[in-house]
Amino acid sequence: MKPLHAAVAALLLLTACKREAPHEEQAHGHDEPPAQAGAHHDDHGEPHVRIAAEMLRDLRITTAPVGVRPGGENVTVLGELTFSEDAYAEVASPIAARVSAVFVTTGQVVKQGEKLADLRSPELGKARAALQAAQAQAQAARQAAERKRTLADERIIASKDVQAAEAEAAAAEASVAAARAELVALGVSEEALRGGNVPPGFVLRAPLSGTVVERTARMGQMADPNLPLFCIGDVSSLWLVVHAFERDAVRIQRGTQARITFAAFPGQEFMAKVGHVGQRVDATSRTIPVRLELDNADGQLRPGMSASAYIPLGDPGAPITVVPAAALQRLEGGWVAFLPTDTRGVFERREVGRGRTLGGDVEVLTGLKPGEQVVVEGAFLLKAEAEKLSGGGSDGHAH
Repeated sequence: MKPLHAAVAALLLLTACKREAPHEEQAHGHDEPPAQAGAHHDDHGEPHVRIAAEMLRDLRITTAPVGVRPGGENVTVLGELTFSEDAYAEVASPIAARVSAVFVTTGQVVKQGEKLADLRSPELGKARAALQAAQAQAQAARQAAERKRTLADERIIASKDVQAAEAEAAAAEASVAAARAELVALGVSEEALRGGNVPPGFVLRAPLSGTVVERTARMGQMADPNLPLFCIGDVSSLWLVVHAFERDAVRIQRGTQARITFAAFPGQEFMAKVGHVGQRVDATSRTIPVRLELDNADGQLRPGMSASAYIPLGDPGAPITVVPAAALQRLEGGWVAFLPTDTRGVFERREVGRGRTLGGDVEVLTGLKPGEQVVVEGAFLLKAEAEKLSGGGSDGHAH
């Protein structure tokens, strides 16, 4: 009986082994895809994302260098670009007049003193007549004073009469000067006044050098002294006026360098200098205006653009590493950045340590070095491609 029992046990054991063998083969078969997915990684475990050439043509990718900035406390505030107070002028007619000629158009660069428009007005004729009358009265007063001085020398009249005549002559001269000044204010040149040839109209001239940013003057239009015909501004240097809460504004130092970003120029950063911190707190918002001065020699910026300003508070701290916020993407429970490689369409996916959000930038604690190029625009699409690769590998392990 014992040999019989041993034979039955051996037969059952052999049957069980044959049934388990296919499962082992199947398990080995499912291990192959993860090994193939691992081909997207190099020996150091640094993953890469590959973009097909046809997809790369339609994918907009921009890069930016990893930057360094002072690590002290900062504040982010919003503001709007405007002209410098000393580099903007609104030019209107000093009196009601009709526009007879216009010499400039919107967008044209003009020099100080350049002709903008010719205007004609009945007021100019009245002013010219007033000058002629004042000149005649002054000449008569001078002659009268000269005669009385002669009579006084011959002791025919008293000296007080001479003094009175000289006072009348001085008053007449003052009237001439006032009439001349009125004509100059109307655009008549000193040269024309000296020559005695006062034109029937007057000229509006540019009070400063800059660009004609607005023109409402039209041929034949009746100009209203209360409304500007031209707006001229110098766009080579602009102001960004921001409003900081009083607790932050009192720590902003004049001359501090601030970083500026514009919605119109994603991924770009501009530098500005703190030119003035206001002296009065707005009672409603509890903010203080802060003026930042930007160089705009290339004319890229436009007055009226909205911007975000990143302003250091107090003394600068140790330098920190930063990248544009769009360069960091969350993937597989951590943060990554994508770096272009020497091979077209291949991007390195590198894990980074994410720090503070600093306006339009993010502090990087680990993983990146200053000067390295990271993908900014297009990073989200690279993240999607990376998720496809990692998602395929995880499904293989699930089975």
